[in-house]
Amino acid sequence: MTHPAPIPWKPKSSRTDTMNTATLTREESRTDLYPSRGGMQSSIVPRTHPVVWAPAGTPAPVDQALISQYERDGFLVLRDVFSPQEVANLQAELDRLRHEAQADERPEIVTEKGSRQVRSIFKVHELSAVFARLAADQRLAGLASYLLGEDVYLHQTRLNYKPGFHGKEFYWHSDFETWHIEDGMPLPRALSISIALTDNTPHNGPLLVMPGSHKHYVVCEGETPPDNYQMSLQAQEIGVPSDENLHRLASEGGLVDTAGPAGSVLIFDSNLMHGSNSNITHLPRSNAFFVYNAVSNAVQAPFCQQPPRPEFIATRRNVSPLKIRSNRAEDFLPS
Repeated sequence: MTHPAPIPWKPKSSRTDTMNTATLTREESRTDLYPSRGGMQSSIVPRTHPVVWAPAGTPAPVDQALISQYERDGFLVLRDVFSPQEVANLQAELDRLRHEAQADERPEIVTEKGSRQVRSIFKVHELSAVFARLAADQRLAGLASYLLGEDVYLHQTRLNYKPGFHGKEFYWHSDFETWHIEDGMPLPRALSISIALTDNTPHNGPLLVMPGSHKHYVVCEGETPPDNYQMSLQAQEIGVPSDENLHRLASEGGLVDTAGPAGSVLIFDSNLMHGSNSNITHLPRSNAFFVYNAVSNAVQAPFCQQPPRPEFIATRRNVSPLKIRSNRAEDFLPS
């Protein structure tokens, strides 16, 4: 397993406008171009859509070499995106929300299996003005808009805490397989950005990725049970690739951990194969996690025989372009 050094953050501009491209027709959005589960046999098929959707000639917000690396590998780790003061302010809000969540029973709060330790808080941009501002930050949303080639909205947001000694693993999976089958996302025109709010070390359960795996779609076996999200948010067992397919992808692309100090940012394609180990150290690994989807790629009816997942997991009602903004450290002071 390799441990690449995070790349310093060097934005080329503060571009905050967005681009428009043709949208899918209703008929096109209901064509299942990436079937999985439902009696299908496990397999690996080529991805048939772009990774970088920006029209040719569009100025990139970061060096073009980074865009090429993202297209090839399916992910980037950038360090020093957020200053120590910004991180300190965000950590204070992170701790405030965790403290409140420990005494709350909201469905947006997911605890670790077998304990009351907070694992995740979903829809965090609606629970916290601080994280709403962070999600719209031009360093994140501006880059997402460029890579996806148009206006974006927040498909999902959450805080992942992964507490020391108790933070459990996330097994290997492609987000897009789940978002397509269970949410009805038509195409892999989405990406995730994870902001390290504590140091992510090689030892405290950082995200592991398989470089290049985003260019393959992995068909999974099995049926989608009712309310599968209630189990999958604690431990993913449905929509999991076969051992043989995971072995093939890992043999071809290798395994890379995405560790980086607090203030680092991980950007990864929705179809990238990823997972993480349990955190058996004393060091928490807490990240803010935002999923950006192209407005034209808004979710439809699920591609399985189940009703849509709840709004706090997959946005359906407020599919409107995100208003990208520039922030200062004081904008992240706790609410």
